[in-house]
Amino acid sequence: MELLESLVCVDKNLPVPVYLQVANDVICAIRKGILKPGAALPGSRVLAQSLNLHRKTVVSAYDELYAQSWVDVLPRKGIFVAKNLPNVSPRALVATPPRTGFSQETLYEVDDTRVICQDMFVAPPEGNLVFNNGSPDTRIAPLELMIREYRRLASHKFNTKYLAYGPEQGSENLRTELAKFFSETRGLHVSPDNIIITKGVQMALYLIAQVLLNKGDTVIVGDPGYSMANEVFTQAGAVIAPVPVDEFGINLNAVEVLCKKQTIRMLFVIPHHHQPTTVTLCSERRMRLLELAKTYKFAIVEDDYDYDFHYSSSPILPLASADDYGSVIYVGSFCKTIASGLRIGFMIAPQNLIKQATRLRRLIDRQGEQLLEEAMANLLKNGDIGRHLKKANKLYQERRDVLCRLLQEKLGGQVAFTIPNGGFAVWMEYKNGVDRLVVTQKAAEMGLTIGSGCEHYHDPLVRHNFVRLGFASMNVEELEEAVDILARAVKKAEVVSG
Repeated sequence: MELLESLVCVDKNLPVPVYLQVANDVICAIRKGILKPGAALPGSRVLAQSLNLHRKTVVSAYDELYAQSWVDVLPRKGIFVAKNLPNVSPRALVATPPRTGFSQETLYEVDDTRVICQDMFVAPPEGNLVFNNGSPDTRIAPLELMIREYRRLASHKFNTKYLAYGPEQGSENLRTELAKFFSETRGLHVSPDNIIITKGVQMALYLIAQVLLNKGDTVIVGDPGYSMANEVFTQAGAVIAPVPVDEFGINLNAVEVLCKKQTIRMLFVIPHHHQPTTVTLCSERRMRLLELAKTYKFAIVEDDYDYDFHYSSSPILPLASADDYGSVIYVGSFCKTIASGLRIGFMIAPQNLIKQATRLRRLIDRQGEQLLEEAMANLLKNGDIGRHLKKANKLYQERRDVLCRLLQEKLGGQVAFTIPNGGFAVWMEYKNGVDRLVVTQKAAEMGLTIGSGCEHYHDPLVRHNFVRLGFASMNVEELEEAVDILARAVKKAEVVSG
């Protein structure tokens, strides 16, 4: 008894319960061999008196020791250190090689083909100039204005609510400001209840596909078109039906032929600066498309990723602004207008679809980033976003003009293109049999990353000689150097082709 009393040290100021302190000290003594297997332990009443503890505390300690198999309780005899103690020494894993790191393969089966998509965002070699797919220049993003709003929110007396769970549909303030913004700029008269905030257009497309599409449903898309949208629809089990795109936009005669042959569930369209060709769907085709949707009862997903950037003429209002039947789902984002890393997108649709999309959003992401959404709401409300878009619009028009002039001067009859009336890119064709793949390879060797164009076509093996040159993210000096490299790459490709 005196031995055990000296082995147990209780500190009632510790956060560990006293009964666990007693049990742990007894276990420690057994492990060290101070208390031998079969040794008798004092009764609970005696030990409680010697440690100046309540008897129930000691009883709880003994119960814990018994539960862990450190003691045996023999009726009418007492409590003894267990003769068969728990195995406390580590056991070697027989015939198992030592671990060298975290396993890179699962023990269970994973279908490597379950999710298939192109990797369109491979980082170019450091230092390379990049003709990307058409992205804004992050160097002119209104970062200081955003930081200002973060500071304002941080000092606000209600700031803590923005760090807790918020509306799954997105910030009510942001949805309210977006409704006003769309009414003023796009003729869209919607309420905040018609809007869900997403992390970019890609999330909006995923929500739409998962809510509306079933396995085997047919989705019409433009070809060439936006492959990342096609992959979302395919992942949902849909069958892609590509139709041609000409200088007036998606071919509606081909659309109507498909509608007469089979049931169409959805049509995806980029009517303003089509991705990748930059053409705008003409007014006549817009009205006809809405009538086809009404007649054949399919959904129209309208991706309006760069509506705010037009240079040569005023933009045509979105399809959604003329939709009286609830056919159009309108998606867009600030990722494409301000900065790619600013993950705020939106989806506008009738409330029954928004309700379903919100429920699905709750399952995969719960909600967006409230602080970011509140900051964006304030920037919209005080006009900062509008002023930034006007400034950026002027700058990107200048860069478009510079690129087109340089292409004419340095590549002349070797390429063909139409000057886009808006957006962030030029759709260019190599002439004289120059192989686009060879140009891409030669340009990369000289420090210029440029796409091959394959990613825009439903069939990547289709023979074409088009590439998309994004100009918005490069300044004048960078554009001059990039076109100079491109011109040299084309000359080297001509030698190879010859």
